[in-house]
Amino acid sequence: MTTATTYTFLLDGKWHESESKETIEISSPYKEDLVGRVQAMTKPEVDRAIASAKAAQAEWAKQPANKRAELLHAWATELEKRADEIGEVIMREVGKGRADGVKEVKRTAEIIRYTAEEGLRFDGQMMQGDSFPGGSAKKIAVIKKAPLGVVLAISPFNYPVNLAAAKLAPALMTGNAVVFKPATQGSISGILMVEALVAAGLPAGLVNIVTGRGSVIGDYLTAHPGINMITFTGGTGTGQHLSRQSAMIPLVLELGGKDPALVLEDANLSLAADHIISGAFSYSGQRCTAIKRVFVLDHQADALIEELKTRIAKLTVGSPEQESVVVPLIDTKSADFVEGLITDATLVTGGGRTANLIEPTLLDNVTRDMRVAWEEPFGPVLPIIRVNSVDEMIAYSNESEYGLQASVFTENIDAAFAVADALETGSVQINGRTERGPDHFPFIGVKSSGLGVQGVGRSLASMTRDKLTVLNLK
Repeated sequence: MTTATTYTFLLDGKWHESESKETIEISSPYKEDLVGRVQAMTKPEVDRAIASAKAAQAEWAKQPANKRAELLHAWATELEKRADEIGEVIMREVGKGRADGVKEVKRTAEIIRYTAEEGLRFDGQMMQGDSFPGGSAKKIAVIKKAPLGVVLAISPFNYPVNLAAAKLAPALMTGNAVVFKPATQGSISGILMVEALVAAGLPAGLVNIVTGRGSVIGDYLTAHPGINMITFTGGTGTGQHLSRQSAMIPLVLELGGKDPALVLEDANLSLAADHIISGAFSYSGQRCTAIKRVFVLDHQADALIEELKTRIAKLTVGSPEQESVVVPLIDTKSADFVEGLITDATLVTGGGRTANLIEPTLLDNVTRDMRVAWEEPFGPVLPIIRVNSVDEMIAYSNESEYGLQASVFTENIDAAFAVADALETGSVQINGRTERGPDHFPFIGVKSSGLGVQGVGRSLASMTRDKLTVLNLK
């Protein structure tokens, strides 16, 4: 075993050890292995990170958009050069297959480039006063898009590069500076991503990294008066806490989900089963957009379950080093929670556990009094809920506190739109699994699934404000 690296944090263009002299160990979720250590920063260091970002932002905002785009393109190129290295670390740190880790880095480069190009076309507008009754044509409004200032970007463990860059790139393109707080598990991958940005020519202070113990710097960071906007991806409980703290600053939250699949009577069951299995079990269901429950008419449930059971038997289960689909969960606490949901219902297949590895589990006859019908597992557990009508599917779906995505399987286009319109979710997939991309599509959570809209264009908009200048002509 090689000696684990201790990673420093980026502040004002230089890499530092924390004055606390403490580090946080990052262990592999799938084997007894220390991946590395990150710095446990102090509150004064957080202050300096924010002050440094504020100073750098004032100069960055003066840069032409094409110069900001050049930095993003260079960053994308650097990431591609390092895709194999970072993909390997993603595997070791968050337990995702190496091929998926490399794919994540390459997809991230594509997002960054698209953001740069979209940002060049992200303009304000002009309005004439006489379009309003009593207004004068001699009053002309010039509306520019102004940066918000210092953006606090908080990323999750499951896509430590992709979902981090999806915050950093639009913030930088619109003239903001960033204080980047990666999830602790995933922070090494995030640091390597920023190393690529530094190599691309990042101005000192424009992006600063904050790592540390939540009990020490968590609330201090998110409630800091120097932060002008927060963009967060993570658990609903944390997101709700942020919402209460973030009075008077813009907030974008990407939170949890209980994404349902609704299988209508005329659905192609083979197609539905393919997408449900992929949606529910890839990366062990550790995705906010994973399919987390299935509604099916009672008289069709047995046929669908047979289709699902056949496909589950073919899933690869084990180590991410073997590119397994179902891999150990991120930590013991998560595995304990998921295991606790596997109760009462009819166990069709799975249910076993070895360390943090939960077998892909299919549950039948799930009823509304069971926790698994309502709580987000973030693990490879799929409950089947039998119903008597499409109306019951819709009502049951909408009772959830979550409203991220849903999948509807049907061959009837009219039924597809009718059901989609009735579901209280940000997005509805027709004859496809719930998923985030393509990354330029709006990505929306309603109810406890989020606040605000992401997706490249929407993210650019969320990180700016209108700045109005009125010309009064003679």
